[in-house]
Amino acid sequence: MPRPLVVGNGRLLINFDDRLHMRDLYYPYVGQLNHVGGHFSKLGVWVQGRFSWLDEDGWQRTLGYGKESLVTDVHAQHEHLGLSLRIADGVHQRDPIYLKRIHVRNLTSEAREVRLFFNHDFSINETEVGDTAVYDPVQRTVYHYKRNVYIMVNGRTSESGIEQFSVGIKRFNYAEGTWRDAEDGILSGNPIAQGSVDSTISFRLMLAPQEEKTLDYWMCIGDSYEAVKTLNQYVLESDPERLLNRVAVYWQRWVNKEERDFADLPESVVNLYKTSLLLVRTQIDNNGAILAANDSDILQYNRDHYSYMWPRDGALIACAMAKAGYTGTVAPFFRFCADALNEDGYLLHKYNPDGSVGSSWHPYIVDGEIQLPIQEDETALVLHALWEQYKSGKQLEDCQALYPTLVRPAARFLLQYIEPAYQLPKPSYDLWEERRGIFTFTSATVFAGLKAAARFAQLFGDDRRYKRYDEGAERIREAMLKHLYDADLGRFLRGIYLRQDGRVEKDFTVESSLFSIFALGVLPADDPRVASTMEAVKRSLRVDTEVGGFARYQGDYYFKKSHDTAKVPGNPWIICTLWVADWEIAKARTLEELEEPKKRLSWVVSHALQSGVLSEQLDPYTGAPVSVAPLTWSHATYVATVLRYLEKVNELR
Repeated sequence: MPRPLVVGNGRLLINFDDRLHMRDLYYPYVGQLNHVGGHFSKLGVWVQGRFSWLDEDGWQRTLGYGKESLVTDVHAQHEHLGLSLRIADGVHQRDPIYLKRIHVRNLTSEAREVRLFFNHDFSINETEVGDTAVYDPVQRTVYHYKRNVYIMVNGRTSESGIEQFSVGIKRFNYAEGTWRDAEDGILSGNPIAQGSVDSTISFRLMLAPQEEKTLDYWMCIGDSYEAVKTLNQYVLESDPERLLNRVAVYWQRWVNKEERDFADLPESVVNLYKTSLLLVRTQIDNNGAILAANDSDILQYNRDHYSYMWPRDGALIACAMAKAGYTGTVAPFFRFCADALNEDGYLLHKYNPDGSVGSSWHPYIVDGEIQLPIQEDETALVLHALWEQYKSGKQLEDCQALYPTLVRPAARFLLQYIEPAYQLPKPSYDLWEERRGIFTFTSATVFAGLKAAARFAQLFGDDRRYKRYDEGAERIREAMLKHLYDADLGRFLRGIYLRQDGRVEKDFTVESSLFSIFALGVLPADDPRVASTMEAVKRSLRVDTEVGGFARYQGDYYFKKSHDTAKVPGNPWIICTLWVADWEIAKARTLEELEEPKKRLSWVVSHALQSGVLSEQLDPYTGAPVSVAPLTWSHATYVATVLRYLEKVNELR
């Protein structure tokens, strides 16, 4: 399921799996319209009558990225074929162009002919119906098209361009696809096919003993034949090798634009920090949507995916990126949210990258009672994140423009959506989207959202609203201490449920999101009530296996791997483990007290994929990634925790 290699530019996103298949190609939005859809577009090699696809056993594959870059550094070697390949993949930093450069080395002592085959299994606009694949003899390229999406592939060696080609029918009427045609080393040359189609092209290299030669391959995506033809010509004129080098330089400059002292953090922790910044960028659409994840294999579990913009995830990711110095990167997110805001001032469950409303499982009516199908924290956290954005970038004009369109209507909703008897937010769904009630996490986010609105009102001289928002936030703080803190337990509850018969049911489940009490400013980190709550989190949610880490909450069932709840309260999550580190950092009073959270950062590094990709959660016994990877929230939380650590080091010094 994981996607260890991800390259993109905010318009085009391409994912590869661990066997080097291209599994996802999103365009023109990151996360919307997957023109590969989890099928296997792959690379094969023919040498001296023997053929092998790179996904087969026999290849030793090492997957990674170039130093501080979104250009891959992949090594593949096959001892029996006597070949090694060094592969660099990247997406142009501006245009929808995918570039690939392969260094092919002959490991034997004899001269040999090597042929490389590229298979393309597209389902344009997410369906195989009505696609066309065609060889273009004028451009000497192959392209696929349907309606307003064209994908043109081309390449060249030092001697020539495409050597052979074939297009044909796939997965229909016993036809497997042109990838099968490639396995004898010769393509049939069929020039056109329609319907459910694929294509394969090949290139030829003549290698002396121990010689290495290179092949450049590229893919241009656009909304018309003229668009992809123009991009193809641009690659030819600019030289594909130089273009790929420029892509690497761009991302190196981008990830290092903020000069930062990383104190005593190990190099591996710093490297993952930079990799995380780059990977988060690939998941941000240029129009503002911040996508949760784009690993399409999750489809097989519930016929839906993570390629949505959850306002909560987006807000927390935007916070991290703003603090890291990338306010310009996430500024469109807030305009996206302003446009998406309901006329009553709240945001819905999730959104598609084009701004339309995403799928949901939150009903409007339960047991005859009409309700809002929302997670209120998603609205509140956007206001909190906007204030963090302002603090980091001081973009007064942007925030002034959003004050009447986002801040005021959202704050008005937060003030009105209050349970009168308790002065807490009315019931809504929790951040894990599993239960409906009044939760400590949601209440903390509403407190933070109203505080952010109050600060904006004060900033813009709106004294009347400042007082209203600030007093509303303080009432929620007082109500949280009265109703959500249990003095007998000596810690905060996960939440309470208001039953139809008038009863109030307390939820005593220990929950990792209780870190929000200090993280969102309800109480300081060293408050005894916070300390007792977080100690309960550490004690009750620790995964007592060699893998370690912390679970979301007691009895977590999502992708459950163990029934031994005493040792494994749930699978360890990257973000939940980092939330524990955040508290340890916040309460530290000496540099020595930072050793434990520093170890937790190294724990995250040790459970990243070889390429640096972080998953959502881990198998508690093997440490293997579970659910999607990369998860944008995991990478952003890691960035945020590193920054908190560095701030604390500077403070203590």
